[in-house]
Amino acid sequence: MKEYPKISTLKTPEAFAAHLDSLGLPHWFEPVMKSGEASALSAPLELCGRTIGNRWAILPMEGWDCLPDGSPSELTERRWLRFGESGAKMIFGCEAAAVMLSGKSNTRQMMITPGTAANIGRLRAKMVERHREKFGTTDDLYVGLQLTHSGRYSHPHDDMKLESVTAYAHPLLDRKFGSSPENVVSDDELDHIVATFIKAAALAKDAGFDFVDIKHAHGYLGHELLSAFERPGRYGGSFENRTRFFRNIVEGIRREVPEIDISLRFSLFDMIPFEKGPDRAGRPMEWNGHYPYAFGGDGTGLGYDLTEPAAFLKLAKSLGVQFICSTVGSPYYNPHIQRPAYYPVSDGYLAPEDPIIGAFRQIRAVAEMKKLVPDLAIIGSGYTCLQEWLPNVAEYTVGHGMADFAGIGRMVLSYPDICADQLQGRGLDKRKICRTFGDCTTAPRNGLVSGCYPLDHYYKELESAKKLKDLKVRLNNK
Repeated sequence: MKEYPKISTLKTPEAFAAHLDSLGLPHWFEPVMKSGEASALSAPLELCGRTIGNRWAILPMEGWDCLPDGSPSELTERRWLRFGESGAKMIFGCEAAAVMLSGKSNTRQMMITPGTAANIGRLRAKMVERHREKFGTTDDLYVGLQLTHSGRYSHPHDDMKLESVTAYAHPLLDRKFGSSPENVVSDDELDHIVATFIKAAALAKDAGFDFVDIKHAHGYLGHELLSAFERPGRYGGSFENRTRFFRNIVEGIRREVPEIDISLRFSLFDMIPFEKGPDRAGRPMEWNGHYPYAFGGDGTGLGYDLTEPAAFLKLAKSLGVQFICSTVGSPYYNPHIQRPAYYPVSDGYLAPEDPIIGAFRQIRAVAEMKKLVPDLAIIGSGYTCLQEWLPNVAEYTVGHGMADFAGIGRMVLSYPDICADQLQGRGLDKRKICRTFGDCTTAPRNGLVSGCYPLDHYYKELESAKKLKDLKVRLNNK
């Protein structure tokens, strides 16, 4: 299995450029990092009638650390307060909050209900106040909550027991995850889920959030419906039917909760599921002929075509959506596409390509989408594997109009103040840089809370850290 050069060894702009050349990639980075008013990342942006103070965004994640009813715990609070201290002026989604029990990806996922909304709102207020204490103002801070239904990847009662709610019978994913046609959700149940999203948006507004993110990414229910080409009924087949779920949610929120803004986390394209090969590297699952199940795919399973995704985003724009947060693929079945990394998670595979290729694939897709839907603001993602060169690449993409914001997810767990350090010209603290070890995913995939166990001393001292260490030893010996 080929080993790829680690980012930490590419210590100069010339070395990084030479590595990009060896991969056939363009020089999408600033050789000398900018800060202050000279930095594109520090520029404000007018959006939804507000001024967003800079171009850094914190991406929504799942901490697997809420209370059983879906309220935030002390661990959730610690993470959110660090979001507030990050320096980013766009807090996109804060957390993936399930709208109902059947849509929880794990038993400790946040869930917004009449019983939990007040506690979530109090935490939002604390996070905003922490930002005010550190940066002086919150007038230019924009905070949302991600609303989601995990669909095929729901574990509402037992973290080790999958209780799938699928959009259609998928010949590869059903086999990979043990789903069956009996798991396909009915049209009537989808109507009920739509109504639950609308109620959740009202709760989010009452909790003080500026916007809600209607998640259509990563193979979760909303995203999977977009590829329901073979599903009969009102939610499948035609483009109109496949987008009905999203359209009905947005129209319902506009009708019932007009005061709150709406966005979405959206997989710009998808690809065929991958599996671990004999050499432990990822390889596409076997499939012959045209592959029809990847929304935004080109039919090969390994390429993309943004025609339908662009049409979907134009539809979203016509419904009043002014910005989105981009992503691609799914962490469940093609993680090297979705979040490139140098190390596999416990149930994953070794990277079949240099992770930088995956990061630049996302950057290219966002830049192409910006040209197709130029009046829609887009948050880019997939930057974490760039490590030391993350700010330089983010500066270039935002400065050249290839994205409107640079979003960070895993990186903020180990290095919450990376945004402030860049904006204030302090340089990076290399001791905090995420090296994509994957513990923040391996832990929750095995029933433990998520967090940066390698670099965050708080998590190093948890009992979960010892359990995770023992777990990894057992997995490596298999």
